[in-house]
Amino acid sequence: MQGKANTIPALFAARVQQYGPRAALLAKRDGAYQPITWQEYGRQVHDLALGLISVGINPGDRVALLAANSPGWVTADLAILSVGAVNVPVHITLTPKQIEYIVNDAECRLLFVTGPELLARVTPIRQNLAQLQLVITARCPDAPTGPGFLTVEELSARGREEVGKGGESELERRLEGLRPDGLASIIYTSGTTGTPKGVMLTHHNFLSNVEACLQVLPITDRDTALNFLPLSHVFARTCDAYVIMGAGGTMAFAESPDKVAANMLEVRPTIMNAVPRFYEKLHLMVMDMAAHTRGLKRRIFNWALRMGAARAAMQNSGRQPSGWFGFKYRLADRLAYRRLRERLGGRLRFFVSGGAPLPRKVAEFFGGVGITICEGYGLTESSPIICVNPVDAVRFGTVGPPIPGVEVKIAEDGEILTRGPHVMQGYFHREQDTAETITDGWLHTGDIGVLDEKGYLAITDRKKDLIVTAGGKNVAPQAIENALVGPWVSQVIVHGDKRKFLSALVVPDFARLEAWAAEQGLKWETRAELVGLPGVHELYEKHINERLRDFAEFEQIRRFALMEREFTIGDGEVTPTLKLKRKVITERYQHVLDAFYTD
Repeated sequence: MQGKANTIPALFAARVQQYGPRAALLAKRDGAYQPITWQEYGRQVHDLALGLISVGINPGDRVALLAANSPGWVTADLAILSVGAVNVPVHITLTPKQIEYIVNDAECRLLFVTGPELLARVTPIRQNLAQLQLVITARCPDAPTGPGFLTVEELSARGREEVGKGGESELERRLEGLRPDGLASIIYTSGTTGTPKGVMLTHHNFLSNVEACLQVLPITDRDTALNFLPLSHVFARTCDAYVIMGAGGTMAFAESPDKVAANMLEVRPTIMNAVPRFYEKLHLMVMDMAAHTRGLKRRIFNWALRMGAARAAMQNSGRQPSGWFGFKYRLADRLAYRRLRERLGGRLRFFVSGGAPLPRKVAEFFGGVGITICEGYGLTESSPIICVNPVDAVRFGTVGPPIPGVEVKIAEDGEILTRGPHVMQGYFHREQDTAETITDGWLHTGDIGVLDEKGYLAITDRKKDLIVTAGGKNVAPQAIENALVGPWVSQVIVHGDKRKFLSALVVPDFARLEAWAAEQGLKWETRAELVGLPGVHELYEKHINERLRDFAEFEQIRRFALMEREFTIGDGEVTPTLKLKRKVITERYQHVLDAFYTD
């Protein structure tokens, strides 16, 4: 990382000075991506920080940030940190009740909220937010006015009025007073089970992760990253906002998750962070395109796929391809792979995957066609990165070795433990939970894994998700679920703890299923009717049996139900990082699962 800095605002100030007129951010405005220079970015943060001082925000105060990804999100984040306050990001998918819990639990004095939809969630709970003194909104026709409300523009204007009134000297004093071990953020865990807990992360937590990542991943000031993952989650916050800042690169904002593909062609990113579901959908899209080709094109594609699979196997084993294979692979690249890379913008150097396990077959597919996915691993509690695969030494099926400065060991029960500068301070106001999670400096991740002979970590399951059948067999449900997800299956939850056999709730890949049903001449109006059509259950039974043919007898799915809709964030069944909430889904469909075992 160029120019060592020990706090996040100090790192930002160094980049503003170093790269002034160059593009720091790219955002879609008036139908095209427009740059925001480091100088302009710096002025915006400066004005907003002075505005926060003018309304009485003090060092240590908590400020909630409920906003969609945008230049305004990162500007507010840096302004909050610059005045010594603590950023409490709130996921935009949360319900009013969940927002109320976080804002109250963190004792926030000020709340940034952008957009009428998000403001509508805050309005009915405003009177329940005991510590909240001020709400900062985006400028819009329905923005509330009067005591307790300001727009972002008004707050920045107040900041500019502070120039010459002592505000700048106060901001400078606060910047100089920031310490590496000072609290920077409280990030509430997604809450796959139980009540969300506030994870306390310091400036040093974040920056140790940034510095270590830049030692492993070759990111430079010439890189452009396209961001679409929520900045309210630590993965995007660290790996998009802070790592790109540390490298002096440019961060572009996707318009929305639905427009990522189009935005990639416009921005032409060189690097990109995403969750496994993104890569799975991209893989399915490629395979569906291939399925609709015929004749010579189809034969060329199938041949290219075989070349890619062979190349992936060589990569993983460390073998060097022969000259003849190299010639054939280059030909496959010219005929097939290059077109795929062009659809991703044409400049992509590598992807990074995190947030959940990446199916090995997906990683091998992209590796084979010349698109590297560096799978990593971490937790909110570890800022987040613990391990990541180096670009030039990816090992499929692993999350890579620990990043520099981070220790990893496997406990006697198989749990992954980690120690180092990335480990959180603790959970906010939850000393007992902190003591149970961190012992002698070692963070208990709750994940099960193994380290191979080269020090690469493989995640095998969640400790708490392990299923123990009535017959005493230990089953790792994620391994089975990862094997099933792909063509035909979009989502799946495996069930069977203390039961005689395993069962599952299966969400079909409806695009593929509907195409198949139409080819069969079947008729339906709703998806509930579709999953109940003759032959559909048999189709999925065959698919499940085929996918699990290499699993043990006790790991087979004996009964399953086809769901008529996807599990969603909006229904509280999926976390903001697209992890299925096993406990929530199981409880919601307990009557379906129980019926499997009544015969």
